[in-house]
Amino acid sequence: MSVHGPHDHSSKKIGALILGALGVVFGDIGTSPLYALKVSIEASGAHEGNEIVQAVFGILSLITWALILVVTVKYVLIIMRADNRGEGGVFALTALVSKGVEKNPTAKWAVMIAGALGAALFFGDSMITPAISVLSAVEGLKVLSPDLEKYILIISIVLITGLFAIEKYGTSIIGKVFGPIMLTWFLALGLFGFLEIIQNPTVLAALNPLEGIQFMLGHPGVAIAIMGSVVLSVTGGEALYADMGHFGLKPIQRAWLFVVFPMLLLNYFGQGALLIRDPAAIDNPFFRLAPEALLIPMLFLAAAATIIASQAVISGAFSIAGQAVQLGYIPRLRIKHTSDEEMGQVYISKINILLYVGVIGLILGFQTSERLASAYGISVTGAMAVDTILAGFFMIYMRNWNKWVFMPLFAFFFLVDCAFLGANLFKFFEGGWLPVAVAAVALLVMISWVSGRDRLLQARWSAAVPIADFLNRIKANPPHRIDGTAIFMVPHQGIAPRSLEHNLKHNKVLHQRVVLMSLESVHTPYVDEKDRFDVKHLECDVHSVHARYGYMEEPNVMRAVAMLRAREFHHLHLAEISFFVGKEKVLAKNSSSLLTTGFIFMHRTMQSATEFYRIPFDHAIEIGGHVEI
Repeated sequence: MSVHGPHDHSSKKIGALILGALGVVFGDIGTSPLYALKVSIEASGAHEGNEIVQAVFGILSLITWALILVVTVKYVLIIMRADNRGEGGVFALTALVSKGVEKNPTAKWAVMIAGALGAALFFGDSMITPAISVLSAVEGLKVLSPDLEKYILIISIVLITGLFAIEKYGTSIIGKVFGPIMLTWFLALGLFGFLEIIQNPTVLAALNPLEGIQFMLGHPGVAIAIMGSVVLSVTGGEALYADMGHFGLKPIQRAWLFVVFPMLLLNYFGQGALLIRDPAAIDNPFFRLAPEALLIPMLFLAAAATIIASQAVISGAFSIAGQAVQLGYIPRLRIKHTSDEEMGQVYISKINILLYVGVIGLILGFQTSERLASAYGISVTGAMAVDTILAGFFMIYMRNWNKWVFMPLFAFFFLVDCAFLGANLFKFFEGGWLPVAVAAVALLVMISWVSGRDRLLQARWSAAVPIADFLNRIKANPPHRIDGTAIFMVPHQGIAPRSLEHNLKHNKVLHQRVVLMSLESVHTPYVDEKDRFDVKHLECDVHSVHARYGYMEEPNVMRAVAMLRAREFHHLHLAEISFFVGKEKVLAKNSSSLLTTGFIFMHRTMQSATEFYRIPFDHAIEIGGHVEI
């Protein structure tokens, strides 16, 4: 696996990066035209010709300005400047803000919960996006023939099953074709929309924001339902920020401003022009927009685009889960890196299984994209609100942006997020409860783990022997020293680990050379090699090594040993090294809470430190003990 950071892409051509971004970043928002306008018009209650025509102008105006304000201005032009050494996403923001409030425990906990909430909402979104995207694409079969409707669920389940089955192989190979396919998709969106617009250019009046405002004021009874559906047009906007580390700021900005945004507008307005000409096309305005001779190719292209969109969201869930492991938000999981070039391309089997079961359950439970749209939106708008809060705090109080300008601006963005979120909350009992339940479970898991881990560390400290006291003891009563090097994995520097104490107590020996190694995941995505290690040479041939890793990097003990050997431990030889790893059994005290019980269960079932840090099994010795929390 490469340890190259995101800025290694700077030497590549900007065009290749833009093409790659089209294939990875814009799949979700790029497939929204399949259903967003149709669902929004239906939410307005428009059924007849004149009602649909009136709704077209108002809703097109709302979609246009949602794309401008939420995606273009908020994310592309402002929030994407809040990068953590080139990386974006909710955990990048959380790490940035956490560094600024380290001395305030209450504020630090508040930031941690906000980050955990944003990540939990993303997991809820990760289930809904594949289901609604694939269903909406396959539903185009009804345009060919109503008799094909009975096959929609079967084909959707087959496509989803195939998608999740190949996840373990990664996207490094098939990813090379994602960009050209999505470029073809966006060009087709724009072309078909443009051909319809030139036949009915009056639809361009919807560019006026007053059209949307007047429509909402004229339909107060359904305004909330309309807002809850319009938000479907901006779902996936947060992916522009989350995937910034793979392609960089400028390629994503240019791809959006010069390709994706104009093509989406052309398609939405083309659908609107079609509905003005033929309101009966409301049954599926997206596929009705395509020329009849190209309908079948468009069906295949739509299926490919939705598979790519689903792949991007699923991979994003793997990446978020991997970052959560490194930052200590969730227990250790088996993480498989599927690319030698891209650090963020990982596969986590447990997450894959959970997502697959959830997506299939959604398809079978809701059966149509129109019904599933009711469940869509709460998780997305909630995650966007969290981004706005964290980014606003970071930009104004840590980057020192002009508060008189940007505080009102971020307040406006937050009000827009709250308007969308509030509108979607009214769909709670129609299916919106599902992403909320998924997010609640994920948030409970993260809070249980973080709080339990803190109590475990406190318990370790309370029973720990300072390393200075340990060294004084072995100087006073020198134990028998045996050949070789013992590396003890320790949670903190400055203490003698329990595994070292137990080894000396029961085996009555100490290796000739002892290395106390601790690994820390820091709040930056990557760590410069010059800052990787802190090495202290103590007495009695005992050495302290503190290794740092970014949350986008993989802690690997054997690679760390190789680096140490090259730098100053020239006498280290793998054949002579024994790794001692503590394997504690955590017990609850008499009065244990639900959070404590959950933490103990996760601690007992998580991946072992030996596997997680890739320590060779034939060189690892796990020593147990009991800790009460």
